[in-house]
Amino acid sequence: MAPESTAAPATPPGPSASDLALLAEVATTLADGVDAALPGWVQRSVDRVWRAQRGAAPPAEVTAAAAAAAAEAAAQVCPRVRALLALDIDEQRTNPLSLVRPATRFPTGVLAGFGVEPVVRDAQAVRQFPDDPYDLTPMSFADLDPELLEAGIVWGAAKAHVHLARRRAEGRR
Repeated sequence: MAPESTAAPATPPGPSASDLALLAEVATTLADGVDAALPGWVQRSVDRVWRAQRGAAPPAEVTAAAAAAAAEAAAQVCPRVRALLALDIDEQRTNPLSLVRPATRFPTGVLAGFGVEPVVRDAQAVRQFPDDPYDLTPMSFADLDPELLEAGIVWGAAKAHVHLARRRAEGRR
């Protein structure tokens, strides 16, 4: 009779400690990126719509209102994104982009407050984002800042890897 092997399995079930550490690292990178990008996105959104409709740069009072809205957006949205990304993935009931999208209310408030007319949107956009009369809703992190595209993809891939490793360890696919 052969002796029983006492060697540990080659790979532990579920995600490894390094997988979890990498996920935490890329989540922090994404949260930092949103923190850095969101205020500028609010200001650029106001500037872009203003210029498209008025044919000139926004006046100082509009720029100041956009800057204040940008600071308020960062204060309200960024901590929520960071808190979500700090949760274990099995506790995350939404995704960070879904927390960023409602930030359209900040540039929308500035534009509406200065009498800028809503833009023409297709029926799909109206149905999906009824509270976005200026068609500002970011469809990806790249809409906030092109530099965020990779961070969003890497975070999503790392989260998927951890999720799959857990499900496989549970005998599920």
